[in-house]
Amino acid sequence: MDALTPFTEALAGWPGARALRASWVAYLLVNAAHILGIALLVGPILTLDARLLGLWRAVPLAVLAPLLTRVAAGGLGLALLTGFWLFTVQPADYLGNPAFLAKLALLALALANTGLQHSRPAWRTARAGGEVTAGVRLSAGLSALLWIAVLVAGRWIGFA
Repeated sequence: MDALTPFTEALAGWPGARALRASWVAYLLVNAAHILGIALLVGPILTLDARLLGLWRAVPLAVLAPLLTRVAAGGLGLALLTGFWLFTVQPADYLGNPAFLAKLALLALALANTGLQHSRPAWRTARAGGEVTAGVRLSAGLSALLWIAVLVAGRWIGFA
């Protein structure tokens, strides 16, 4: 961890981190924006995963998928930006927190699963309204589990 000391000190010293430590209102607003980003990310993902798993078959995937994917992407951007900003308030503490490290690992797995899913021809076929294959359903089920695990790990941070 000593090798990270200059890095964590630099992060903790940037003006954004100092602003959050100095103002509970600023911290509150960035934290609320982080929660909004998570909602905009996980809500659409779980909705799309449920549709891929067979719920709401009356709603065409070709209509639902593009909208939910775009909303989730925007939520991901907001959650990553604000999450990193919150991390800079106490980077050394977070890097020593097993729940934070678990959240990062689960986030990496969830993002990798999403990337693999969206790069597969079977996903593009399903998204266009074609057949939803067993592989697409399996990836959707894994996606739902991973994103819920990311949420749980995120909540665990404050208790670890």
